Amino acid sequence: MHLTRLALTDFRSYAELSIELGPGVTTFSGPNGEGKTNLVEAISYLATLGSHRVATDAPLVRRGAQRAVLRALVTATRGSSLLEIELNPGRANRARLNRAPLPRPRDILGALRTVLFAPEDLALVKGDPAERRRFLDDLLAATAPRYAGVRADYERVLRQRTSLLKSAGAKSTLRGPAREAVTATLDAWDAQLARVGAQLLAGRVRLITALRPHVAAAYEAVRGGPVSAAGSVLRMCYRSTVADPGSDHGPDDQIPGLEAAMLKALAGIRDSELDRGICLVGPHRDELDLSIGGLPARGYASHGESWALALAFRLASFELLRQTREDPVLILDDVFAELDAGRRERLAALVVGAEQVLVTAAVPADVPGILEGAQFDVHGGLVRRAA
Repeated sequence: MHLTRLALTDFRSYAELSIELGPGVTTFSGPNGEGKTNLVEAISYLATLGSHRVATDAPLVRRGAQRAVLRALVTATRGSSLLEIELNPGRANRARLNRAPLPRPRDILGALRTVLFAPEDLALVKGDPAERRRFLDDLLAATAPRYAGVRADYERVLRQRTSLLKSAGAKSTLRGPAREAVTATLDAWDAQLARVGAQLLAGRVRLITALRPHVAAAYEAVRGGPVSAAGSVLRMCYRSTVADPGSDHGPDDQIPGLEAAMLKALAGIRDSELDRGICLVGPHRDELDLSIGGLPARGYASHGESWALALAFRLASFELLRQTREDPVLILDDVFAELDAGRRERLAALVVGAEQVLVTAAVPADVPGILEGAQFDVHGGLVRRAA
């Protein structure tokens, strides 16, 4: 899979942009702040419906514009597809595939698949649990787009249930029969939360089982030494607020058991939830524990170890996605500037064989020579192919 054309209208710093791309390596170089990351952010958004830099769509629309439009022509083994997403902050976004409107934007997921490396990836190791949950859920949707619907359903039910807990909680003005009526409806919301939560939990745990060997191999390759060496053993384990999720196995036939366990956990903690007005049980409270040499990676790993582990997660994602169908588009956004010479060369050797690699760099010399290919200069809001 590779991009052959990218066109942007009123996206970030670009009023209008259209560039032709091809397989192999393409490097976008230029000073910081000139729009290199905006390009790869747009490509990643077309694949994931989200930005790795901001949580909402409003900053993606060029100042003074009412909307932004992203288009991409994607070539894959099954033919070419034209993707289009219209961003409308404050209103519903729209998506088209081959010029045909889609019922929901998320129906476009899977038409383009990307794996993005960026400086923000350090949050996978050093950040809050929400960063690791987001990584798992984004990868789940990339491997099986139906999980985008599961994730959306879970978030919707969670919002509704949390609102109900607040309205009937300790700080509520409701009393007597009115409060009892509200709390009685919690059973129905518990059932919905457990139903979709069990699906999401099973998917995450199954994903971790598939990822684990790829992460270990990639960590060893980027680090430049055996993971089994003393003090460098890498471990990753899913910690659930519901129950032991099948000893790190989550096949679909365990979903009924996980659903029952979640219902039991919700019933057992209801009083505390009402007191605090928040939902304390479910995948939104779970954690992916990472440790190196028996110590938590978050807080104990060195800067180099943290970078190696973050890169390992992205490389593992790439390997997992290419096994399911074909190579996703690989994006390296200003990553080489963050690495020492050894890690630069090792990372470049690991990714050079991908069908399409898109690289951004403020200093072209930071990009290892093995990643030779097409060159674009990005300066003053313009993107020009280098001579």
